[in-house]
Amino acid sequence: MGSNSSKISDLPKNEYLKRLSGPEAISENDPFWNQLFSFSFSAPTSSTELKLLEEATISVCKSLVENNPRTGNLAALTKVFLARTRELRLSAECQNHIFIWQTHNALFIICCLLKVFICEMSEEELQLHFTYEEKLPGTYSSDSEDLLEELLCSLIQLITDTPLLDITYEISVEAISAMIVFLSCQLFHKEVLRQSISHKYLMQGPCLPYTSKLVKTLLYNFIRQEKPPPPGTHVFPQQSDGGGLLYGLASGVATGLWTVFTLGGVGSKAASPELTSPLANQSLLLLLVLVNLTDAPDIPNPYRQAVTSFKNTQDSSPFPSSVPHTFQINFNSLYTTLCEQQTSDQATLLLYTLLHQNANVRTYMLARTDMENLVLPILEILYHVEERNSHHVYMALIILLILTEDDGFNRSIHEVILKNITWYSERVLTEISLGSLLILVVIRTIQYNMTRTRDKYLHTNCLAALANMSAQFRSLHQYAAQRIISLFSLLSKKHNKVLEQATQSLRGSLSSSDVPLPDYKFPELKFKYVEEEQPEEFFIPYVWSLVYNSAVGLYWNPQDIQLFAMDSD
Repeated sequence: MGSNSSKISDLPKNEYLKRLSGPEAISENDPFWNQLFSFSFSAPTSSTELKLLEEATISVCKSLVENNPRTGNLAALTKVFLARTRELRLSAECQNHIFIWQTHNALFIICCLLKVFICEMSEEELQLHFTYEEKLPGTYSSDSEDLLEELLCSLIQLITDTPLLDITYEISVEAISAMIVFLSCQLFHKEVLRQSISHKYLMQGPCLPYTSKLVKTLLYNFIRQEKPPPPGTHVFPQQSDGGGLLYGLASGVATGLWTVFTLGGVGSKAASPELTSPLANQSLLLLLVLVNLTDAPDIPNPYRQAVTSFKNTQDSSPFPSSVPHTFQINFNSLYTTLCEQQTSDQATLLLYTLLHQNANVRTYMLARTDMENLVLPILEILYHVEERNSHHVYMALIILLILTEDDGFNRSIHEVILKNITWYSERVLTEISLGSLLILVVIRTIQYNMTRTRDKYLHTNCLAALANMSAQFRSLHQYAAQRIISLFSLLSKKHNKVLEQATQSLRGSLSSSDVPLPDYKFPELKFKYVEEEQPEEFFIPYVWSLVYNSAVGLYWNPQDIQLFAMDSD
């Protein structure tokens, strides 16, 4: 990092940041804001660079926390940003690069400050900091506006209403990141949050009417997988007189405002294959966070309602009046993207959520004639169980269990013939049915679990999926039939051993060998997936672990994380 790290560490000494966080109140009309927002750098993405930025931000925040109650500069910064967002759509249509660039920078600053504030203080304290205004001797302000709620609503509108162009790509990503930051207070609590100010903002009041529009936008962002524009296409052309990455603006905006640092590159998250679209990745993470918010005492989670009830664009049936926040989306596009993106935990979790909770999606997927496009990536996750985290494997397995609840699926998979499954290395499979391959992979997972992890949950669900399929076994591949017999032999030995121990124990307790033993009966071999009583205890930490590990441009100190165990860097 060298000079880059020293430049980042110089941020607390920057004159504009010092003024923002200092004891002097800054008017919303002050030219200072244009100067503050006129910086540019390649956004930091690697954990090392983000950690340096976080440390620099903390230093600025300490000064701001001390002075903000008197200056109200945080509220002034927010109001300047809010005023700009009202003109954002028009600026995009007019290709006003400078305005959009400065608005993005304003949001970036707010997001950095907000992230530290949320980590360091309670939600009530945070809310209070957004109410402070400049205090002049003998004056009193009775303004009761909730600036924090207005900021959140503005972010939602920015995400849903701003057209996605090269010049608006980065601000769209930043707005989604800011919403994730808004909800990140969960990271700093060991227990699942049942109530919070941010939850209240999202589930009632002016944000609520945007529920279906926000969910639809986030889903379409995921579906489209839009790549970021080439560097330089989304910003105002830079000067060629040695100004580096800073822009020379003819409108009186000063140059040389912030110490410039060029970040990103080697080792950054953005370089990994699954993050070729930061917008899609960030959108999916925010969607999962929203869907897994806990219900309020008297208000169900509207984002979960939206995700569980949306319909296909080709479905012309009327929406039930009892179901709020409904919308329509192209199921074919959604299906295609889900098939392509199963290498990531978050895409698999979305697939699970839709199959389990949205009957429209489940019915559509089970009716597809190309189910192999969905099932094969899921089987590959299970096949490479050693390389996947346990949660990803669980989700993949539960998806299979949900699919095998349908007899039509269990029949059709034996009619799909596959050629040359290259990732299956135990044996060359030049031609095999999807059903036989599914059996092979599930049995392999069972055997891996019996010899390695000994996970009861994994074992039970694997056997349940096999049992669901068993009545529809047809034209099995020879190798699949052999593996079934081997598994049956292994399980029979284990069952007989357990049965013998139970019999001896029972006879011993009855003190007589003449007492008839109970007749052991097998249950009907049909199993249905049912979520645990409090699924949020599993899913909320899981979703936030995905955010922590996969979100672009967001870093939290692992020592501050309370929701799940973290290793310090």
